[in-house]
Amino acid sequence: MDRYVVAGNPVEHSQSPFIHALFARATGEHVSYGRLLCPMDAFGDTVRHFAAEGGRGCNVTVPFKFEAFRLAARHSERARLAEAVNTLRFDADGWWGDNTDGAGLVRDIEHNAQRPLAGRRVLLIGAGGAAAGALGPLIQARPAVLAVANRTIERAQVLLERHRPLAASQGVHLLALELDDAGAAYDVVVNASASSMHGGDVPVDARVLRPGALALDMMYGPAAQRFVQWAEQHGAIGRDGLGMLVEQAAEAFSQWRGMRPDTAPVLSAVQLKLHEAAS
Repeated sequence: MDRYVVAGNPVEHSQSPFIHALFARATGEHVSYGRLLCPMDAFGDTVRHFAAEGGRGCNVTVPFKFEAFRLAARHSERARLAEAVNTLRFDADGWWGDNTDGAGLVRDIEHNAQRPLAGRRVLLIGAGGAAAGALGPLIQARPAVLAVANRTIERAQVLLERHRPLAASQGVHLLALELDDAGAAYDVVVNASASSMHGGDVPVDARVLRPGALALDMMYGPAAQRFVQWAEQHGAIGRDGLGMLVEQAAEAFSQWRGMRPDTAPVLSAVQLKLHEAAS
């Protein structure tokens, strides 16, 4: 079997092995997929060792996506824009790095949640690795306005500057904002900050939500509940990042195996698994 892993610290919570096992079963691909816990100071060495032992590729989770970008010899265009990688393929002529987070996010919003982004007002909270991976595909979905709000506005500005040529080509107006002055009445709000991971409060005021807005947290399960409940208490539709997780995993699977699996039954299976675990 061809071997793949999710590499990060921590990784014991990851649903990726379950997801990829379902993809492999549905497509008939002979792959195994596990977890690879990487010491904080030895991510590169740990992944190189896995590749040397015959690994074919890996997904990369926090906090190593920027480091994974530096490990890759070649990059997809969306990974180059993000300067962050969440999918490595160990090709003989040089490791290939991609970032499937944003594509997974956009597909979950537009296909699973049925919220077209074209012409809408979108707020992205955060300017770290998760936001960097999301920004390019969000721009390509052609919202009218795409604002990035961050604790340090300078970091948001740096991220946006890399994306301004793409935004200009798509007719998207970009804004860099501070968290306490993030604007109002957005159609879609995406939390890409670390607030949910650390159990913190929602970092923006509720006025960012228009009635009926979609508010999505990139985290899933209990970590996302505070954000989801906040959204629903203020008249929005709350959604966690489980759909995004499944969709970005399908993008990674297609990079490795040359086929994109059907995601709907897998998303349903993961939702059921987490529901049973919580009950």
